[in-house]
Amino acid sequence: MQRTSKHILIGIGVLAIGAILYFQFFHKSDAPRRADNVQTIHSAVAEKKSIPLTVQANGYVSSITLVEVRPKVQNIVRTVHVKEGQFVKAGQLLFTLDERNDQSNVARTRAELAASQSDLADAELTLKRNQDLAQQNFVSQAVVDTSRARVESLRNAIKANQAAAQSSEIVLGDNQIKASIDGRLGIINVFPGTLAQPSGDPMVTITQLDPIAVTFALPERELLNVVNTYPNADAPVTVQLPGQPPMQGKLFFIDNMSDSQSGTIRMKARFDNKAQKLWPGGFVNVSMVTRQVDDAVTVPAQAVVTGPTDKFVYVIQEDATVKDVKVTVLAIENGQAVVTGISGGVRVVVEGAQNLRPGSKVKESTAKPAPASAMPADNT
Repeated sequence: MQRTSKHILIGIGVLAIGAILYFQFFHKSDAPRRADNVQTIHSAVAEKKSIPLTVQANGYVSSITLVEVRPKVQNIVRTVHVKEGQFVKAGQLLFTLDERNDQSNVARTRAELAASQSDLADAELTLKRNQDLAQQNFVSQAVVDTSRARVESLRNAIKANQAAAQSSEIVLGDNQIKASIDGRLGIINVFPGTLAQPSGDPMVTITQLDPIAVTFALPERELLNVVNTYPNADAPVTVQLPGQPPMQGKLFFIDNMSDSQSGTIRMKARFDNKAQKLWPGGFVNVSMVTRQVDDAVTVPAQAVVTGPTDKFVYVIQEDATVKDVKVTVLAIENGQAVVTGISGGVRVVVEGAQNLRPGSKVKESTAKPAPASAMPADNT
């Protein structure tokens, strides 16, 4: 019994010492926190200004003009005058086909034309003599009519021979295959001795590189904004390549119908490409200004808080307390949120909102806020 009582007394002493230490240290350290319930925050003033709104899309580079070079007639390739990957000008000679048979046809048609012209000259002289003799009553009128008919027949034959000669010269010219546009050659699929055919694979392709196009698709809801803001469909378009400065271009094509499955509409923008940074088939990030919003209220995107049902911002009041105000985010542009529900000039909490409740008292932090580039673009 004495040993049990001793243990009980020791336990009571330990509890008493623990209670004294709790009230001395923990209870005292809590008192200042209850007394000083001011949260440190960073804030910013909501601005009212005109702001261009852009949309982002994934696009791919495509040539404005691409020509597949094929022969007009089936023939053997005699000479290849260019190399793969070479830049060519419109009218530059690319290939020469075996033209010997066509040269002989040209010579034949020219000879036939010359013979017809000689026959016509003789027939015209005969007609003139017969007309003179008919006036002297040495020949009948029937002889004159026969001579005149022969002259007309030979004139028509000359026209046919001239057409045949021109046709044969055109066919001869088709043996020289020239570039129809300025551009860069692709893989050459024929060599000297190859049989080139109109229905076969192209001999080579010519791709226009400057200017060049970027094809992309936007949600169809943006079409009305683009058409209303840019009636001439010349909206500014920017593409971004990895590790390169942005490139500026202009919209020049909007498809005549939208894709019912994806709900998008296809568009094309034109870019100067003298430095050949854009290459057909490559993927790029595209941004395009679709409309200009006047008198828009903007706050840092980081200031917008997503609640259980709505989005809101903490507005700092004159007594240094905060009030949650519901907002609607229209767009996020370069780290700035375009919102409705507040007016320009009010101060909103940007950093430290996670510790706030309506009515919380705040003070501005003296530390520098995080740089804008480190802030998330959209907290919504």
